Amino acid sequence: MTEFRSDLMRLLSERGYIHQTTDAKCLDSLAVKQVVPGYIGFDATAPSLHVGSLVQIMMLRRLQQAGHKPIVVMGGGTTKVGDPSGKDESRQMLTPDVIQQNIASILKAFENLLFFGDGPTDAVVVDNDEWLSKLGYVELLRDVGPHFTINRMLTFDSVKLRLEREQPLTFLEFNYMILQAYDFRELAQRYACRLQMGGSDQWGNIVNGIELTRRMDGVEVFGLTTPLLTTADGAKMGKTAAGAVWLNEAQLPNYDFWQFWRNVDDRDVGKFLRLFTDLPLDEIAALECLEGSAINDAKVVLANEVTGLVRGSGAAKAAADTASATFAGGGLGGDLPTLSLGAGGMGITAICTAVGFTQSNGEAKRKIAEGAVKVDDAVITDPTFQLAIPAGESRKLSLGKKKHAILTA
Repeated sequence: MTEFRSDLMRLLSERGYIHQTTDAKCLDSLAVKQVVPGYIGFDATAPSLHVGSLVQIMMLRRLQQAGHKPIVVMGGGTTKVGDPSGKDESRQMLTPDVIQQNIASILKAFENLLFFGDGPTDAVVVDNDEWLSKLGYVELLRDVGPHFTINRMLTFDSVKLRLEREQPLTFLEFNYMILQAYDFRELAQRYACRLQMGGSDQWGNIVNGIELTRRMDGVEVFGLTTPLLTTADGAKMGKTAAGAVWLNEAQLPNYDFWQFWRNVDDRDVGKFLRLFTDLPLDEIAALECLEGSAINDAKVVLANEVTGLVRGSGAAKAAADTASATFAGGGLGGDLPTLSLGAGGMGITAICTAVGFTQSNGEAKRKIAEGAVKVDDAVITDPTFQLAIPAGESRKLSLGKKKHAILTA
């Protein structure tokens, strides 16, 4: 491991955030001498980010913990264009109103993780639509266009992937990398920003911004990317069979968020504790050494710590208490997802789909045939089973060992 002098680079290195840097030695020296404003951009394609973006938010948290200034860039402008990085198809275009609604919702996930204000190391939020929407097309072509070559842009993985698969890559998306590069230059001018961070798929875009800033303004800026974050079984972080693991409670209940972390692969516990919690490294080392059923204790710590950071300590406690009541006590935890069946009741397949356990009634029927669906721990074998619950009573619905919900009249 490289020996760094600055708290920032040591912190990022020790916890496993560093994949590539443009000039690690110079960035390290700069971080020793002064406060380094650094940014990460987040496009507003949905009302919430998912846990695949949490590593980026945690990098901004580490930046602030090390005495530097986080800049949260919301992509009000770039969301209108669409980033082809890591995409197999074109992004659905959103209206400006929807984009602004998404931005307001997304920012809720940052409230517990960063301290915002006017101080030298306080986090700030900026929207790149503020400058991108004011760019004249001819001005952009004349001033910025000469610094990009089609030859090089065609070598980027995000472009090559789509071309090799003979999938459309629109001119609109092709311009995304130019706009993101322009963001870095604009942030360097407005906020003295010296660092852009992001996932490994953003390396080409980050390097473009560094070169554009140097060529147009003669300012030295830096880039740093995280490793591609996958689970131990090779799956992309943030995706599950049931869909995305959203950071916002409105998109995913606290209990389900807690359960995601509680159910991670044994092999991921140490890595996730380093990336997604503030626990001391020696404590993490002890937890990841646990074996057998004891590793489940480390997973509970992980679930409590991450849920506490992202959703708040109250949400973490409620989710942990619910898990304890549901699994250990055989009762109904109050934080479980709840579905009201109404006076007439509902079919079991429709119930499974309505509560979010299955994506369709067809999938629900398959789960029932497998014996995976239970009501109050009794296996349901009839896909036509109708469940009606007397007023004032409740039932526990289970899918396998890990998914539970409360059913009411």
